Amino acid sequence: MNITFCRRLYYTLNSGKNSKLKYYITSYLWVLTPHWLLLLLRKMLLANVQQRSDWNEIKARVDYYNRLCSSKINHSVFQQNAISLAQQQKTSQSVYYLDSFRYAKSFPLNNKWCLYPGDVTTVPSVPSIVKSRPIAGDNANSVLLKLDRVRHFLFVNDRISYADKLNKVVFRGLIGQFDSHNLKQNRYDFVQKFFGNPLFNIGVIDKNIPQWHTTKMTINEHLAYKFIMALEGNDVASNLKWIMSSNSIAVMPRPKYETWFMEGTLIPDYHYIEVAPDYSNLETKIDYYIQHPHEAEAIIAHAHAHVARFRNARREYIVSQLVLSKYFETTEVKN
Repeated sequence: MNITFCRRLYYTLNSGKNSKLKYYITSYLWVLTPHWLLLLLRKMLLANVQQRSDWNEIKARVDYYNRLCSSKINHSVFQQNAISLAQQQKTSQSVYYLDSFRYAKSFPLNNKWCLYPGDVTTVPSVPSIVKSRPIAGDNANSVLLKLDRVRHFLFVNDRISYADKLNKVVFRGLIGQFDSHNLKQNRYDFVQKFFGNPLFNIGVIDKNIPQWHTTKMTINEHLAYKFIMALEGNDVASNLKWIMSSNSIAVMPRPKYETWFMEGTLIPDYHYIEVAPDYSNLETKIDYYIQHPHEAEAIIAHAHAHVARFRNARREYIVSQLVLSKYFETTEVKN
């Protein structure tokens, strides 16, 4: 049997990624649930929410995701661009519709919004629900919701201790937009600089770059290494969440974009190992943490603490509902 075929089959069965079948079944069950039942569920779960022991955490996250201020919104322009929830059609990438409507359907369907699907790297001109936004500058019109969660929200149970991992850096990923005409320049520069370096295990999965091409690695295969590169692609680095839940360390330049994971709150050399945008200090930083394992393990502990903020399913539901509630209240035209 062809070795390449066997490898592809192995990866398909053992990738470690979220099950799309399970995701679509549960997501459609949410969306198809009767409106009145979702309204009741929302009312029950938000009852006495301010009495919860984690209310301060919930409130802080809601205000982080949704920075809208009614007095700064051009309500007439918003009304011209917004549509009612009842008018919302399924997005071309259905995950954005499914992930937003599992929460939005709990509100009156005449509420208006702007849903901006995809990898968003600019700030919309009107208040919009997005998956990602720039960290720097005024990003208030970008209201974050937990979108495309089947791809982006994956945490692992890493059974390999940091001490037992390889003293090397691993990277697998695309460096182009599938056809490689539009390169992810930051990834290209990294691969070009370090491919073949014995401190690194590097490969790209773009087939038309044969000199760097290699097969995909499963998540468990990544976890054999102490250091995993988390390089932004179209927007954020989608592997950052599972790296930070593992006993390996994310290595990356300071992020430019953020999602529901609140990448903008991550502290360099506290939650991850920060390297220069041109990677000029990458080898030096890796050598340092190899020689200082206690500092490396402290970063892992801090990363785990950040991940823990997103592991409580009920709290995730409550935060999502309150983000949307603030969105609808803030954008509503007051008579």
